[in-house]
Amino acid sequence: MKFKKEKQQLEGIEKFNRISKGSNFAISALFIVLGLICILPVILVFMISISSEQSIIQDGYRFWPKEFSLSAYKYLWDTKDSLLNALKISVIVTVGGTIMGLVLNTSIAYSLSRRNFRFKKFFTWVIFIPMLFSGGMISFYIVVANMLGLKDNILALMLPMAVSSFYIIILRTFFQTTVPDALVESAKIDGASQLRIFTTIVLPISLPAIATVGLFLTFSYWNDWYNALLFIDNSSLVPLQAMLNRIESDITFLNQNAGLLGTAAADVVKGLPTESVKMAIVMVIVLPIACSYPFFQKYFISGLTVGAVKE
Repeated sequence: MKFKKEKQQLEGIEKFNRISKGSNFAISALFIVLGLICILPVILVFMISISSEQSIIQDGYRFWPKEFSLSAYKYLWDTKDSLLNALKISVIVTVGGTIMGLVLNTSIAYSLSRRNFRFKKFFTWVIFIPMLFSGGMISFYIVVANMLGLKDNILALMLPMAVSSFYIIILRTFFQTTVPDALVESAKIDGASQLRIFTTIVLPISLPAIATVGLFLTFSYWNDWYNALLFIDNSSLVPLQAMLNRIESDITFLNQNAGLLGTAAADVVKGLPTESVKMAIVMVIVLPIACSYPFFQKYFISGLTVGAVKE
């Protein structure tokens, strides 16, 4: 009798969750359209990057240009030594900064999530206030370049972005709602220190939230060029995004001032790919980080949806 009742309940739940074929088709078509909306701009950017400059001038941006050309990528290849060094700096900054950020953000968030932490309210306000008010660019530059002495130092590309109030609040909320106090107390009774509890118990069960914050940090470090513009003058420490931004700025400057360079130089400048180089730069920047996203996707979705449904 009990088995029959449970079976009826399961059938009722399945019936409630079942959708018609028409609804299934409509939902599938909607997501296909949304997927195309996301991927079509990337395809357009790639096609422009392999278009000749003349076809772009005559016909504008097209999904299938009349004349193909790899001059944009050839131009970037000619500067491959500088680009490879910039790529190395970007990888070092992204990996090192992400690890540094995860260590700092998770440790601060875990401390604030414990009820018996004496200065919990004080440090919560200290972390929350910078979300509302900023010291401004001048004070930021003075602190990093003058007080910390990080001018032309690779740490200037890591430290300013390592800690974020937003990430700390996300992780603190996750620790409060997901890590049971009873689990921490039982570990204390067994003689475990706070550091061991944090590293061997809390972090393994918090992997979705940590991976989500890690993905945000990775994107932030990989796409950052502004800190390099402020603090880096040494060309050997310029990251990829800043290097490509300089290349684009130089090409734009040369095209705008071609008449001042003399006849021979002006002819060379006119032959430089302008629009296609911009799109090639976008592809160079986007492709590596886009390839890494699938490895984080499972944890990213789990981190965003955890706590949404309580059983």
